[in-house]
Amino acid sequence: MNKLIFANLLQRPVRSLISVLAVAIEVIMILSIVGIFMGILNDTKQRTNGIGADLMMRPSNASIMVGVSGAPMPAKIVELLRKLPHVAVASPVIQKLNTAGKIEVLYGIEYSSFDALKPFVFHSGGPFQGPEDVIIDEIAANADGGHRVGEKITILDHEFRIAGIVEHGKGGRKLLRIDTMGSLMGSEGKASIFYIKCDDPANENAVIQEIHATPGLADYPVETIDDWLEQMTPDKIPGFNIALNVVTTIAVLVGFLVIFQSMYTAVLERTREIGILKSMGASRLTIVNVVLRETAILAVAGVLLGIAGTFGVKLLLGYVTPTTHFEITVAWIVKGALIAFAGSLCGSIYPAWLAARKDPIDALAYE
Repeated sequence: MNKLIFANLLQRPVRSLISVLAVAIEVIMILSIVGIFMGILNDTKQRTNGIGADLMMRPSNASIMVGVSGAPMPAKIVELLRKLPHVAVASPVIQKLNTAGKIEVLYGIEYSSFDALKPFVFHSGGPFQGPEDVIIDEIAANADGGHRVGEKITILDHEFRIAGIVEHGKGGRKLLRIDTMGSLMGSEGKASIFYIKCDDPANENAVIQEIHATPGLADYPVETIDDWLEQMTPDKIPGFNIALNVVTTIAVLVGFLVIFQSMYTAVLERTREIGILKSMGASRLTIVNVVLRETAILAVAGVLLGIAGTFGVKLLLGYVTPTTHFEITVAWIVKGALIAFAGSLCGSIYPAWLAARKDPIDALAYE
């Protein structure tokens, strides 16, 4: 029976190959969208955690996603924060989501206070020397053919000189002076967020109470970095699960329809063969088993090819856009494989049922 199954698959190699590719594309679509979304999410969490702050103060009703809330808060609030008893460092930051060419979050910082949260580690160069300077991390420096200190790069349609290249993991990959960023955005004297470092992490709740007790600051949400990190999950990110479900549904439909067409056509072409099997005593269950086993072989081959193809996508993205973090987890590999495999088997159920129902007399007389 196994020889028969493999012979059936090899008899129509193009159709079998198309079926395998359909399942592979299904797996690649699922794992790639998850890999990109989870990569961006976890990379953002890692770089925010690397800023060195204990607390963050955001505008009222602001999104938890960095860079999408503009800069509505007066930057002078930082002076009030610095006067609080348990505040060691307070740093105003403007975050801007930039979608020109590639998606990235630009940071406008007050260098002295932002560095005081956790010192920069410079690979080359140093702090800002003028308003047209930018600091970039080594990942951004290695992108687009590589950049060096003193080189000019374009940000927000404006030319900047690279003042320093730092170790990645501290906020944005590209950091401008906060006054320069405010000028480019039309938000002079404003801030998107305030990062706060306590004199002792044990005083985090005390600082939150002090902030809310300060006149004019009661309505600003303040949370610990740990609390913010806990919120950065797929279930709490607007649109994440919707986008994932849409892509997964489309991928499953593609795999389902291709497998359905392939196996349905195979059953029609093998009418006489099915009649011979049934005349030799093969039961309906045996016929169904043959069709499903053929589908299972195609599905397994497609899943393996899809997993390999996903790692190929990761390598390609790493070469084309080094700043994009692509994360593939074992859990999602297993989940994507099971979804593709189950979808393929579902696509073969009707053709298998159709084959099992064929009358052996009619099948033997089929020309």
